[in-house]
Amino acid sequence: MEQFVVSARKYRPQTFKDVVGQQAITNTLLNAIETNHLASALLFTGPRGVGKTTCARILARKINQPGYDDPNEDFAFNVFELDAASNNSVEDIRNLIDQVRIPPQTGQYKVYIIDEVHMLSQAAFNAFLKTLEEPPKHAIFILATTEKHKIIPTILSRCQIFDFKRITVKDAKEHLAEVAQSQGVTFEDDALHIIALKADGAMRDALSIFDRVVSYCGNNLTRAAVTENLNVLDYETYLQMTDLILANKIPDLLMAYNDILSRGFDGHHFITGMASHFRDLLVSKTPSTLTLLEAGEQVQQLYAIQAQKTSAEFLLKAIEIANDCDLRYKVSQNQRLLVELCLMQLASITFDGEKKKLTDL
Repeated sequence: MEQFVVSARKYRPQTFKDVVGQQAITNTLLNAIETNHLASALLFTGPRGVGKTTCARILARKINQPGYDDPNEDFAFNVFELDAASNNSVEDIRNLIDQVRIPPQTGQYKVYIIDEVHMLSQAAFNAFLKTLEEPPKHAIFILATTEKHKIIPTILSRCQIFDFKRITVKDAKEHLAEVAQSQGVTFEDDALHIIALKADGAMRDALSIFDRVVSYCGNNLTRAAVTENLNVLDYETYLQMTDLILANKIPDLLMAYNDILSRGFDGHHFITGMASHFRDLLVSKTPSTLTLLEAGEQVQQLYAIQAQKTSAEFLLKAIEIANDCDLRYKVSQNQRLLVELCLMQLASITFDGEKKKLTDL
């Protein structure tokens, strides 16, 4: 039986062109290599799973390629990776500094990739300062971290800093579509959208979720199957709840919320989702803000239809009520009652307005 390779490894980018959602950084690095303006110390910072270590490896291979005919040469002997999470002592850094002095046997540069660099101890940082500022001509350091604020200023001032951004839902979805097609997997657009949303800006997470869902669904990804496997509340639930709120049907709302809880969903997750849904309806009311709604065309139409049933005043009030419930959720002694009360208040926004109109008459 052939060993399964997870998609995050199988589809790891091999060139800067393949890196998803970091065009500004990859273009800068390419230009720096071509114009010979590459700094000797680089700091790659940003959220998890957005391509920091991948870009470091591509860069290490790219700067060693001139003068070599073999395009498949990966210069593995020139790349040294150190995980600072487990090698964070002064002794580890001193061993590294001793290695740095030895020139490469093949290629032009030795590249040292230090992952999770913020985990180095204060003494290790101090031992590293001089080498980082004045390394040998053949050495390039690439530091990678998810927590730039934990790195001491003297290290930051010696590095050229590249801030990696979160992968947008659109970019993640497009990349997942390419992966699905290469694997012969058919999919619904909404199914990939849900996976991209769940990944929360991390391409590695998106590919891991994709593998898990394919194992569950087989070669046909449907929206229903993906929501069931990932146990997420999709837009359909929030559209139905909003219809009940607009119709002032408090008993039906409480029963629907009870059904959501019985399916194992968290009340806090539900109420933050309601607040986000009202925000999405608000941006759907104006064509100029429609781009802020990260959803497929079919879903955008459903949002546009429901947005027309609501006023901006109603949505602003609804966001305020749902957000207030979100803030009070963790300190509440009776969390279920808090959410139920929030739903009653939401259903009473338009109802109260009608009562006031009648009393005015």
